[in-house]
Amino acid sequence: MTITKPVFPTPDHDHGRCAADALAHAERVCRSRAQKFTPIRRQVLEALLSSHRPLGAYEVIDQLATHRSRPAPITIYRALEFLMANGLVHRIESRNAYLACAHDHDAASMVAFLICEHCGSVGEIVAGPATQSLNDAARQTGFAPKLSVVEITGTCAHCQARP
Repeated sequence: MTITKPVFPTPDHDHGRCAADALAHAERVCRSRAQKFTPIRRQVLEALLSSHRPLGAYEVIDQLATHRSRPAPITIYRALEFLMANGLVHRIESRNAYLACAHDHDAASMVAFLICEHCGSVGEIVAGPATQSLNDAARQTGFAPKLSVVEITGTCAHCQARP
């Protein structure tokens, strides 16, 4: 029996434990790939782990600037590129923002993002068959798909349950 994490964490979940687990996951991934998890990469991931909402690069800069000197945008973008390449961060295209990911998959995994329009949280689900079907349909037209990003906006179950 496989136990999976909920797509959207409950509002009262232990976020400190959630963030600590995601950082431990990042350390394992970097160690297994012989990649350096530098202090700035860790700080960028920690900023993204501060909530389950995606953050823009300049929001990450603003968060880091509260604890240290303001980092240069290129430094943050390089850290984000590293984290994305290692499957630790996703880019939410429609928001031009980034989301920490603690799921065990590589960058080639096909996922869909569920974006709550009320609380701003983003959930992640496996979308391989649906994305593959879209890519196949595109190929049939002679188009060569490079990147498929599926983003679905709506209302999460937690927001739906609120009066």
